[in-house]
Amino acid sequence: MAAETTAATGADAGSAVWESRLDSVVVHAVGAVCRRRAAGTVADGGRVRVGGLPRALRPESLRARVVGGPGRVAEARLEAEVRTHRPADLPELRTRVERLAEERDAVFERRTRLHARIEEVAALQPLPPEPRRGEPHRRTPADAWLELADFVDGRLTVLHGRLAELDEELRLAEHVLDVARDELARSSTAAPSRPLETAAVAALTVVGAEAADSRVELEIEYVVPGAVWVPTYRLSHREGEAEGRLVLRASVAQLTGEDWSGVRLALSTADLARPTGLPRLRSVRIGRRQAAPAPSGWREQPPGLADLFDGYDTARHSGAERGAGAGRPPLPPPFVGGPPPAPQPFGGGGLLDEPDLPASSLDRAEAPRRRKAGPEAMGYGGAAPAMPAAPGAAPGPVGAPPAMAAPRPAAKPRAAVRGFAPPAAPMPQASLSQASLPLAPPPPTGPPQPDSGQLDYAALVLAGPQESAASRGRLLPGAPADPLGEQARRLAEGPLALPLPGHAVRPREAAGSFDYRYDAAAPADIPSDGTWHTVTVAELSVGLRTEYVCVPAVEEAVYATLVLANAGGHALLAGPVEVSVDGEFLLTAALPTLAPGASRRVGLGQAEGIRVARSTELRESTAGMLNNTTVLDHRVRVELVNRLPHPATVEVRERVPVTSDPDVRIEERPGWSPWSEPDHPAEDNPPSARVRRVELPAGGTAVLDGGYEIRIPAGKALVGGNRRS
Repeated sequence: MAAETTAATGADAGSAVWESRLDSVVVHAVGAVCRRRAAGTVADGGRVRVGGLPRALRPESLRARVVGGPGRVAEARLEAEVRTHRPADLPELRTRVERLAEERDAVFERRTRLHARIEEVAALQPLPPEPRRGEPHRRTPADAWLELADFVDGRLTVLHGRLAELDEELRLAEHVLDVARDELARSSTAAPSRPLETAAVAALTVVGAEAADSRVELEIEYVVPGAVWVPTYRLSHREGEAEGRLVLRASVAQLTGEDWSGVRLALSTADLARPTGLPRLRSVRIGRRQAAPAPSGWREQPPGLADLFDGYDTARHSGAERGAGAGRPPLPPPFVGGPPPAPQPFGGGGLLDEPDLPASSLDRAEAPRRRKAGPEAMGYGGAAPAMPAAPGAAPGPVGAPPAMAAPRPAAKPRAAVRGFAPPAAPMPQASLSQASLPLAPPPPTGPPQPDSGQLDYAALVLAGPQESAASRGRLLPGAPADPLGEQARRLAEGPLALPLPGHAVRPREAAGSFDYRYDAAAPADIPSDGTWHTVTVAELSVGLRTEYVCVPAVEEAVYATLVLANAGGHALLAGPVEVSVDGEFLLTAALPTLAPGASRRVGLGQAEGIRVARSTELRESTAGMLNNTTVLDHRVRVELVNRLPHPATVEVRERVPVTSDPDVRIEERPGWSPWSEPDHPAEDNPPSARVRRVELPAGGTAVLDGGYEIRIPAGKALVGGNRRS
């Protein structure tokens, strides 16, 4: 059900508010869907007000339904009410910050007064008395000067000592205040922050339950912005086992203004902002043109809607005239000093060619004629009225531009009657011929069609009589302003700027073309503080296999890899995984996205327990009847030593040259196979790569021989070239 934001006044404002509890939260890629439960007895009239909603919720997302008891919800809207809090109800941390700020200010005030006292004492100096006329010059005794200097010096010593103590006290007070403010900034925003606050309340109308006088349980659903989550993992396994324990965790951050305490948490990769409306497919037909059908659930406004406000305008201007006679200035008529506004669509269909202005006797006489004039007079069809041309100008075609429009017979000016200003000076006639003027498009046929804004019923607002004549009494797109809600929603989007943990990937980027939902196994607690909180979601079973990879031609080192196979029915998103082997933390690696049944390698770093050495040998000779073929024999020898206490599977990778010349032949030694990874694209599997797997027992060694021969015709051999690579 659509919701709108209003002010809580009248009987609804004084009625009791049902308390609600947060039951479940589904965190999407950006934003979350929250569900609250409230129960009570519906009073006469079916009016129910449910509190506890955050100010950051989106008003258009408010939904309500009856989940227990008779009746159904016929209307749901969002209201704002003012709540007062006693000082004892405010958070202790906020009260502590205010107390520490007052103590800091008191110390600063004492320090300021002490500074003034020091300046006053330092300014003391002896002043000789004013000599009288005729008296000789008198000498000031030196003892008086010395006594005053001793007094000032001693007093300044005491005052500077007190100043040093106050400086240290002020420094400590500012440090304690900064710590408390930082703790307050990182605390939850769900607690009240000031004695007077504006709260959100869901005003519902429940029908069918007030007569039964039974208890009803309601579910309130709404969307809050800014909540985000990223997946993280923790992998534990023992060396030599084929299975491991993968714990799926999620780092969740939210600043929605409500604490998620003990809620059923679910995590989704879907995007709440993605439109889900079905496209409208229009048929293409050959034949006579047919009028477009009217949209379902919409009809044009009834005729004569402007006459509903005649009594209002008459009473308004009668009161203005009486007020002017009593010495008060009259109300100005609308649209004085300018031409009438252009025709505008109104919220149900139809256009008006002129606004409905204060009704006078002449207006009421002209109204029936306007209604009988047909669609052209009401603005439903026909060309727009042309501006008057210069006297004596040649007539122009219908629908011509204003500068070339045909002249109309002189009509009585309506400025004094309708409140319009007299028209501007006539425009000069163009020098173009009538035949060169473009023809206007034909007028639209059929009933007026609404736009997308008029079909958004949740955003339509009924304009009152104080609006312009083209708008009042009509449903127009636009929602009431909610500055407090907009501010709360902007604050709730703060977690979007949080830096991601290492190797973390946004769920929308990691999911690719599918959407998936993960339900947490236990209730979760996530405060509204805008920082990351880790929640355990589920424990998954995965297949593990430890393999070792080396490329001795590049580096004589062996690296350990963990082949992780997703054996469960859950998709695994990309994210950081903390790997622990035999109860000891090893490292944090990046886990790629794994669909059910897929497998990928995860690097674990260099394995010091396995050594590798590679040696090469090149022999050059000639072959053929006339020794016209150069043979380059490359021999490769790879030695492996396993110093681990368990067997190990080592994958040795080499490369052989490839050629596109059919006269150059390359013959490889057996035992090596082309390298390919099923999870990698074909372009990532080079044709020159070769691989060989060997099983090394604990403490065992292995020697791998390989290589290739290159046979080059004598005419294509490069003299003096590098033949070793």
